[in-house]
Order: sequence, then C-alpha cells, then structure tokens
Amino acid sequence: QVELVESGGGLVQAGGSLRLSCAASGRTFSSYVMGWFRQAPGKEREFVAAISWSGRSRTTYYADSMKDRFTISRDNAKNTMYLQMNSLKPDDTAVYYCAAVAVATGLPTSRYEYDYWGQGTQVTVSS
Repeated sequence: QVELVESGGGLVQAGGSLRLSCAASGRTFSSYVMGWFRQAPGKEREFVAAISWSGRSRTTYYADSMKDRFTISRDNAKNTMYLQMNSLKPDDTAVYYCAAVAVATGLPTSRYEYDYWGQGTQVTVSS
C-alpha cells in the first residue's frame, strides 16, 4: 500500500514557475513507477510525465506539450517525487495529481494503469 500527498501548488503569473512535490509512504518507493497527471475543469485527466528507477538509472517520459517546460525527478532517499514547472501558461491551470504503480511495462501514460493516487494540488496560472 502506498499513500501519496502532493504539495506545492498555488497561484502564479504566466511565465512563472512552480515546483510540485509528492511525498510517498512505504518502504518500496524506489521500485514504483511514478507519474504526474493533471485535470482541468470539464476536461479528462491527462498525462504529464512519468519516471521509473532501475538500479542507478532513471527513465523519464513526458507529454509532448510539456517536455520542454516541465521536469520530473525523484529522490528515493526522501520518498519524494517532484515536478518542476517553468514558463507556465494559463492553459496549465489544473489540479495536479501524483500517481504510482508497483509493476508496469515501460512508463505508463494512461491513468488506468496507475494503482495509487494523491488527493491533488491546485495550480492556477493567471494571464
């Protein structure tokens, strides 16, 4: 069982930056594939980025529209995942969720492939 708690959301002007954190419980954090999703009002929850950890190497994957502005990372010693968001746009306004799955093939991009979810943190970008 994994519990996830997001933090770091808030109100920022367009062009600004935010760093989201996702703190995870559980002793096997390093073995989980972790992801970030977001959901804007009236829209489906969409994939943002995912990260895995195998031995000493990590693998990341991003949605095309965000790969040049967002950076996903994780600190297994702290059981925490991060999402650094730069050059934010009003269209980035959404509730951001972190997610985890114990066993995965590659880096899942579908919300249905993740087993554990946080409660979400609101990000609002003003124009």
